[in-house]
Parts: sequence; C-alpha cells; structure tokens
Amino acid sequence: MNPISGRFSMLKIDVLTLFPEYFDSPLKTGIIKKALDEGLISVNPIDLRGFTTDRHKTADDAPFGGGAGMVMKPEPIFKAVRHIQAREDKPRIILLTPQGRRFSDREAKSLKKIGRFVLICGRYEGVDERVSEGLVDDEISIGDYILSGGEVAALVVIEAVARLIEGVVGKRESVEEDSFSNSLLKYPQYTRPRKYLGMEVPEILLSGDHEKIAEWRLVQSIKRTLLRRPDIIEGKELSEKERQIIEEVTGGRSPKES
Repeated sequence: MNPISGRFSMLKIDVLTLFPEYFDSPLKTGIIKKALDEGLISVNPIDLRGFTTDRHKTADDAPFGGGAGMVMKPEPIFKAVRHIQAREDKPRIILLTPQGRRFSDREAKSLKKIGRFVLICGRYEGVDERVSEGLVDDEISIGDYILSGGEVAALVVIEAVARLIEGVVGKRESVEEDSFSNSLLKYPQYTRPRKYLGMEVPEILLSGDHEKIAEWRLVQSIKRTLLRRPDIIEGKELSEKERQIIEEVTGGRSPKES
C-alpha cells in the first residue's frame, strides 16, 4: 500500500540466479501464478551470467586459500544489483545463505511492507564474502540444512510473502489462521468422514458452538506448540488468555520443562 496515495503498489521481486529456468514451472503454478496473472506481484528471475565479461560467462571460481568446490564471483552480482538499482527506487538486497537470520512469518510480513526487494541465490560452496560486506542489506536462511542453491529458498520467500497480499489467497481467514500467523502452530484439522479406521472427529467440532470451538482450537494450538516447538512460546508476547491456558496445561512449569 502506498502510504501517500493509499493505493496498492505491486510487490516487486527480482531474483539473481545462475539458473533462471529453475523458476519456469513454479511461477506457473498455484497461488504464485494467480498473483502474477492478477498483477498483484512481479517476479523477475535474472541470469547472473548475463553480467559476466568473458566469453565463457564465468560466474564462479576456485576459492583463495584452497579447498573443495567453487565460489560465486562478486563482479556479476554487484553489476546485476547496480543494474536493478539504476532503473528502480532502491530495493532491499537480500542474500539467501545458511549464515542468515532464520526466515519466519514475521520476516514475510516485513518484506510485504517493504514491497520491493532482490533475492540473491547462492550456489556451490557459497558467495564471495565481499557481497555480504559491500552490497547486501540483509541475509536470510530458511533452515538449518544443506541445499544445492538458493533457488528453493527464493521460492519459499516468494510464496510466503505473496500469500499475505489481499486477493492472492481465496479466504482471508485461511491466512490469518495458518500456523505461525499468531506465532503458534495450527490446531488439528478434520473433515469428512466423521469416523475413519476407528478414529473419530472430536465432538466439540460437531457442536456448532463457534465460541467453544474457537477456545478448543486455541487450547490445541498451545498444546501442540508446547509439545513440538516450545521455543516459539518462549519468544512470544502472550495474551492473558494464552497465559492462563499455558498455566493450566503445564501446571505452572516453564514451556521448556513441559
């Protein structure tokens, strides 16, 4: 949303990558395709090899000091970013790297507000450190595991941010009630049939009492979060109702002790 005019500004994302074709299929599928078709977002994969200067389009080289693998060269990345900055208002420059801050729903909401950013996809043994030192505004990681490159991470960030935009997801409640939208894991979900392989749907969900259902769901969300991700509770600003439920569930013990 443009704060001056009050009009919606399209979310604009450039992705710097050695493999732009990686995005061909994902950008033609699901909610990202819908958002693109309706002009709610713009995603522009850019081939870093187009900013190399030799005839072999070399974008990586052996690391100084020795070691296995190759390191992405700084020049093509700097040139690509400068090219983008020359034609647009300054976007936020983000390097996708295992060394970055952990990506979360909060980060996705922050990027939606920014509305204009560039994702740099690392590859091989990493990216020349001078990119971090002299170019990027932020570094993001989607988790503590090994990937071949940042393209998967870029798609994660793109979808997480895109689905926050009004009109991308069919029902707004789906976004508001998803896991992590209120910093809790989502409550258990059920659909037909009411009984399957001896397992039955909880009676409260069949009662039609929406107030009691909402309370049951909150309790289940808190229980699930305490059991599976107690670290989320530790870092969450709790409402009085949530504090009360946690006290009842844990018997007064801290989430880590439960």
